[in-house]
Order: sequence, then structure tokens, then C-alpha cells
Amino acid sequence: MFRKLLTIEEAKTAIRRHFKSKPPGTEHVPLLQATGRILAEDIIAQVNVPPFDRSIVDGYAVRAEETFGAEETCPIQLELAGTINIGELPRVKVTKGKAAEIVTGAPIPQGADAVVMMEHTERTDDAIRIFAPVVKDQNIMKASSDIKEGQRLLTTCQQLGSREIGMIAAIGKPLVKTYRLPTVAVLSTGPEIAEPGKKLSPGKIYDINAYTLSSAVIEAGGRPLYLGVVQDSLQQLQKALRSALSQADMVITSGGVSVGPRDIMPTAVNTLGKPGVIVSGISIKPGKPTTIASVDGKLVFSFPGHPTSALLVLHLLALPLIQQLAGKKPRQPSQTKAYTTTRLFSAKGRRTYIMVTLKHDETGKRTAEPLPTSQSGAITTLAKADGYIEIPENMQYIEKNEQCTIRRFR
Repeated sequence: MFRKLLTIEEAKTAIRRHFKSKPPGTEHVPLLQATGRILAEDIIAQVNVPPFDRSIVDGYAVRAEETFGAEETCPIQLELAGTINIGELPRVKVTKGKAAEIVTGAPIPQGADAVVMMEHTERTDDAIRIFAPVVKDQNIMKASSDIKEGQRLLTTCQQLGSREIGMIAAIGKPLVKTYRLPTVAVLSTGPEIAEPGKKLSPGKIYDINAYTLSSAVIEAGGRPLYLGVVQDSLQQLQKALRSALSQADMVITSGGVSVGPRDIMPTAVNTLGKPGVIVSGISIKPGKPTTIASVDGKLVFSFPGHPTSALLVLHLLALPLIQQLAGKKPRQPSQTKAYTTTRLFSAKGRRTYIMVTLKHDETGKRTAEPLPTSQSGAITTLAKADGYIEIPENMQYIEKNEQCTIRRFR
């Protein structure tokens, strides 16, 4: 096993050769359930917004020219023609010498072309006195001034957030066509793994990977399908993997990929369909034992059991594919610069990824402090890491106080 380790670039090439990362389909979802989804259609307005001229203040609808000259010491008086309520068509007209009481959001009545704010008026019985003039269209939101019928509001592949959802709601569209969330089956292996919630027997540890990997799938835009812990039996693994492939667009496993007597995951995935294993070990640290299989057009990623290794390789190889399956453009990790606090060594001949936490020294300089590289099984390494430094295969070390690039996890 691992007689020929592939470089990370060669592994990516093998994946592209055997896998087409396009969305698995589309579906119409209710607007309230569409937040975070990716549009599979252009959104074209079928109505004007607003559909009528409306007041943007509480006050009185008037003919603007009849307010000219109004002052605090010399108000203009108009007769009250009636009241206009929100949510209904006006039943009054504003003619010469008249004004109509109006509330914010109510339609502008026929004959009026401006609204005087309530604060600039005084009402006495059926008349109002106006102490400040208005000009035509003042305090009025004109019909279609926000959205015009036929206007393209959003385009295919846009992600829907609160603002986009608001625009779709404004045109009265209850369902929206989105790309279907890709389903990613997640399972763990190993006799030492116990599911959270169960009593922890001697010699066992709780399953970390299924939860970190599933959460990362959600962050990428996928829907994780947790299939639990599978024992290291060839028959049980084959059965679980076949079930996973029948339900999901991609499968992710952790554990059972090294060279121990119980590490039979590569054998199991290689029996599921053609072409089988396409990557058997990658020249990186951590994550060397990573195995990738292609089974009838679907990928099975088998990561090492160490949490840091599993999550790192997921970020490097699988998450961009999940993002594409979800209809997203793969996000490149955000980057920042920092100075190393110690000399960082690479693994000979392998591209090395060193987890770091970002801090500031007493001078305010941003520093990158490495986390223990020998503890890839420690969940605290993941929790504390802000990102990682990449050391190429042909570089032996990065010197202390050297400025380097940190690729952020978030």
C-alpha cells in the first residue's frame, strides 16, 4: 500500500478525470426555506414595486402648488376632504382647496401630488393649517420606483440571503427554484469509536470526525447523511458503503486507511464498482494515507482517523467539490500574512501543512504560532487553529520571524 504517493496536484487531476462536479438537480422550495440556497433560475419581476404611488410619511395629501408660501407665521388653510387608510384604494379625491389625511404606506389619492408631514400641520375640526410648503412628489414613493415589472432582480447561481429573500418576497413569489442540496454520506470506522450519547466503555473514545466533517459539509452547502460507526469488517463495510452510495452524491469515511491489520477501507471501497481506487496515498503531511475511489461516477473519500488530518484533507480536496455540487463557485481560503514565532520544518519530500494560531506580539506585529504537529488526533488542535501554513515539498524549513502566508479556515 502507498507504493506510489501522488502529489496534491496529481490527486486533484485524478479526481477531475473521474468526477463531474455539477449540481445533482433542482427543486422548488418555499421562500422561508430558501435562505442559503443557490438559485437555479433568474428572478424576473412580474409586478411593479410599489404597485402604486404611496406616502412615505404620516400627514396630508395635497396639491403641492397650494402650499407655496406657507410659513410658521402665515399658514395656509385647506379643507379636509377625508381620510385614506392603508391597504385600500382611496375613496376621496383631492381637488382645489382640499387635503386628505393619509398614513405611511397608503395610496396617494387622485388629484394629490405631494404629502405634507403631520408635524408641519395643525388640524382644527374639518380644516388643516399648513406651516411649511412642499414640492411635487415630495414624501411620495412613486409606483415602480423600487422594482419595475420585467426587471431582472437576481441571476442563476446567486446565493440567497436575507436581502435576496426580501426582494423575492416583494414581488410575491412564494417558491423559488434552487439547486438541490448535495447529499454527502458520512461514516466512521474503528472498534474504539463510540457515538456521543452512549456510555463510554474502557478503551473507547467518542466519535469526533463524523461531527466535524458533517458540519463542514453543511458549511460548504451540502446535506450530511450520518450513517454512524461501522466496525472494521469487510462485509459490514461493503454493506454500509453500498447503502451510502445508493443514498448520497458523495461518501466520506474516516479511519481504516493506514497499514495496520484492521485498515481494510481501501480494500472495501475498491470492490464497490469501477474504476475503484484512484488515489492511494498523497504526498502530504498530515493526511498521507488518504484514499479516494470513484464508484460509477460517485466519489468515496476515505480520510485518516486523526481529526486534524481528516478535516485538513476535506478542506483541500472535498469541500470545493461539494460547493460545486451545491451550485456554488468554490471559495478560495482567505489569506493573511504573519511572522513565524519559531522555525518550521517540513516532512522530507512531502508538502507539509502546519496548523497555526494567530496572535499579536508586544509591538503589535501579527504572528503565527504553530500548534503541536505530533498531535493530529487532538481535537484542540482543530479548535485552536486559525489556519495553516503550507511548506512545499522542495523546502526544508521556514525560518523564525519569516513572513509567510496563512490560509484561514474561516
